[in-house]
Amino acid sequence: MRPRAQITTAATTLTNATHMIALTGAGMSVESGIPPFRGAGGLWTKHGEPPMDGYQRFMADPAAHWRNMLARRDSDDEFTRALNAAKPNAGHLAMAELERMGVLKHTICQNIDNLHFEAGSMSVTEIHGNRTKLRCVECTARWPWAEFTMTDIPPACPHCGGMVKSDTVMFGEPIPRQFLAECQAQAERADCIMIVGTSASVTPAAWFPEIVLERGGTLIEINTEPTPFSSHCAASIRAPSGEALPLIVDEIHRMQRLEPGD
Repeated sequence: MRPRAQITTAATTLTNATHMIALTGAGMSVESGIPPFRGAGGLWTKHGEPPMDGYQRFMADPAAHWRNMLARRDSDDEFTRALNAAKPNAGHLAMAELERMGVLKHTICQNIDNLHFEAGSMSVTEIHGNRTKLRCVECTARWPWAEFTMTDIPPACPHCGGMVKSDTVMFGEPIPRQFLAECQAQAERADCIMIVGTSASVTPAAWFPEIVLERGGTLIEINTEPTPFSSHCAASIRAPSGEALPLIVDEIHRMQRLEPGD
C-alpha cells in the first residue's frame, strides 16, 4: 500500500472506531531530542546498562538514594540535559488534537518525559511513571515535585506515612497495580489501537495490542521499523510520528468536512 493510501486507511480506521486507544514509546521522545536507551546512539549502548536491582537498592537505603537523586537533578549529564530541553513535537500535538476531536480515547505511554501532558493530552496512563512527579510506594498517591513539601530525607507520605520516591519506575520495581489495571481495562474496551514510536515487543506494553487483536480489534502502526504486530496492522506507516500523525489529523479533518449534512 502506498504511503498516501496508508494515511487514508489509518484515518478512516481511526474515525470508524468506537473506542480507539494508543500505545506510545521511545520513538516519540527521540523526535523531541531525548536519546533512546538501546540501539544506535542509545545511552545504554554507549555507557552500559544500569543495575537491574535499582528498586531493591532504594529500599535498602532510601536516604542515600534520595541524596544521590537530588544531586543528579542539578547535574549536566546527557540524559538530564536532553529531558530538561525537550518540548512536545508535532506527533505529541497531533495526538492531543485527536483526543480533543474525540477520536482518541486514551493513551498508554511508556515514556517518563511528561510531553503528552505538555502537548495537551488529558487521558494518559504512564506505565513507567513521570519524571516530574513523586509517588508513595504504599498508597501510590502522586504529586508534582514542585507541590510536595519535603522536610525529611527520605520523605514520608502525608496521607499514609509510606515511603515517597520518584514516580519513575525503577528496575526491579513492580509497575503500580492500578496503572496496569487501567491499561488492561482500556485495551479490553478498545476496538482499535494505534501503536506509535515503539517496537511493542517488551511486556507489559506488548500485552495491550495483543488484547485488542485477540478481541477482534484493528491495529494501526506508526514506526520507523517493523514490529511483531506489523503483519496484523490495517495500516503500517514507516515514518516518524511527527510526520505521519499530523497527516492523519489533516485527513480526518478533510473527511469530516466532506461528510453529508455538514
